[in-house]
Formats: sequence, C-alpha cells, structure tokens
Amino acid sequence: MPSRGKETYSIQSVENALNVLEALCEDDDEVRISRLSEKLGMNKTSVFRLLATFESRGYVEREEISGKYRLGIAAYEMGQKFLSRMGLLKKARPVMERLVRETSEAVYLAVRRDDDLLFLDAVDTPLQVKIVSLVGKRYPLPLSVAGRVLLAGARHSESLVEPLPEMDPALHKILEQGFGVDHDSLGEGVTCLAVPLIDLHDTTVAALAMIGPDFRMQPPLLESELLPRLKDAGQIISSKLGYLGPHLSKDLY
Repeated sequence: MPSRGKETYSIQSVENALNVLEALCEDDDEVRISRLSEKLGMNKTSVFRLLATFESRGYVEREEISGKYRLGIAAYEMGQKFLSRMGLLKKARPVMERLVRETSEAVYLAVRRDDDLLFLDAVDTPLQVKIVSLVGKRYPLPLSVAGRVLLAGARHSESLVEPLPEMDPALHKILEQGFGVDHDSLGEGVTCLAVPLIDLHDTTVAALAMIGPDFRMQPPLLESELLPRLKDAGQIISSKLGYLGPHLSKDLY
C-alpha cells in the first residue's frame, strides 16, 4: 500500500483557522477583519466566523470600540505551557541567564521556522538602553547572522550525507570559526553575535545570539569578553544536548 504524504490528511477548515491565528501572531497591532481577509485571501464571512469561534474560547480578543482583533490570554497561556515543556529551552535558559549576568547584554535563542529565523526566547539586558524585544519576530534566514549560523549548520549536516556544491564563503567562514558577527541587519546601530547549538546527532538545532547597541559592543570588548563568553555558553548548552564534538572545550568537564 503506497504511503501518503502529510498533505493527504490536511483538513482545509483547520488550515484556515491556523492561518488566521498565525496572521494575528505576525501583526504587532490589533487587526481588522478586512485586513486579515485581504492578507489571507479568504472572504470576510469565513474570517469572522473563525475569529468568533476563537474569541469564545479565549484565543482571540475583540476591542469593543475599534472592532479590531488581537491574540487572547488562552493563546498566550498555551504558548507558555509549550515553552516551559520544551527540552531545548529548559537546558538553555539557565545558561542564558548566567551569560546575561556576566555581560549585561540581551541573549536570544533562535530556531529555524521553514525559511525564516524565529527568535523563540530571550533574557533581556538589565541596562536602561536596550533593543526592542525580538521574541516572536521572524526574519529570512540569510538576513541576520543568527540565520546564517543555522544555514551553515544545515549545509554541514547535508554534506555529511552526500557531496554538495561548494558552500557560500560566508557560511563556510561561520562553520570554520564557530561563530558569526554582523551589524545593522536587525536594525540600525544593532550588533548581533551568534553561535550554533548542536545536539547529539551533530545537528545544529538552534542559534544562541547576543544582541545589543553598537556603542556597547565595540571590537575590543567584543573580542576579549563578549564572543568568548558567548562561545562558552553555546558549548555548554550543546553539551547538555548531548553534543561531544571537536569544538567543545575539555575544561567544560
């Protein structure tokens, strides 16, 4: 009996409902039905019925005066429950918190979502001048160095299975040095440092990123303090995920 792809079992009404929720997640502000309808290519009646259903369960809230919609408490609660049970976050969070105490800069955990980079979790800087939170934000993978770290890891994993065409020099450099740095890709005056998080299968499952304003992350401090501490943190989290590869420092044990 031939195997069926996942799309064979897809239920269109459920897909439409999830598309509406995802569209609400992507908008920072409250959204009108007309905007959702246009964005998703669905008629307004269908969008209204889905929103009304979600509203009755607390996943969506409607602002009475403007009539606009936003995600509700139930959606937030479900997300928090998922994050609290996610093994990667449980292992990474204490290390991230320690790294912020040591450097006073914001530290993010980023994962791949299709062709995008998703900032999944963060420990913010205690300093007054800070970057607007990127948690929940998505960016095309090649746009930022955190995304390129994930791309480099994916290319490395693929090359272990079959020969690949020559890798992009920028990705090869990230693989070779074990980290990446960029400026302004996440906003003007913003510096991002990123290292891979690798599991026991030698797979890059996430990126650990330190993000802050350029004026605090000048080359001398970056090279002498921030990058070494970020790399050590990445190695510690990778070891917690079961990675025992050649880039791990022996003094971690």
